[in-house]
Amino acid sequence: MPIDKRHFVEQLRTQFVRSLAVTHRAEHEARDAAQHMATEAEKKEDGRAAIEFGSMAKAQALRARQSQRELEQLDDFARGGVPAFGRTTPIGLGALVDLASDDEHNVLERSFILLPVGAGAELTGPGGDGFLSVITPASPIGRALLGRRAGDIVEVTTRGDVREWTIVDVS
Repeated sequence: MPIDKRHFVEQLRTQFVRSLAVTHRAEHEARDAAQHMATEAEKKEDGRAAIEFGSMAKAQALRARQSQRELEQLDDFARGGVPAFGRTTPIGLGALVDLASDDEHNVLERSFILLPVGAGAELTGPGGDGFLSVITPASPIGRALLGRRAGDIVEVTTRGDVREWTIVDVS
């Protein structure tokens, strides 16, 4: 039975919404701390603390805007429907990809879903079975996989290490 990939998209969306809520809360707390430090005398004495809290609030606001943009990109992608892929279909956004890599000591197997945003997020399968990582077209693995098919071998350089991956399955 094929996996419903909408499960993964919704799970990632939930992670974005939670992250956005935390970011907004942190922004408000930093702004509040900058504006309501203990006393006026303490504010004059330690103006740097107020500046630091103000800078933190600005950084959290930027982070919130970025998270909101990514959430909107994910929603736009999901509205179009998550496409189906097969072993002979070129890999694109929405593909679930199983990879294997042999080295001298063992076989490493990984599962990924290629989405427009959310790089590095870890998602679990329906019912908590297994996990996979989100990759984007901007990541080294995502770039290497785009347009490839099951059975192809891709070479990926991450953190200075080169590894060959065999595309075992695409769905």
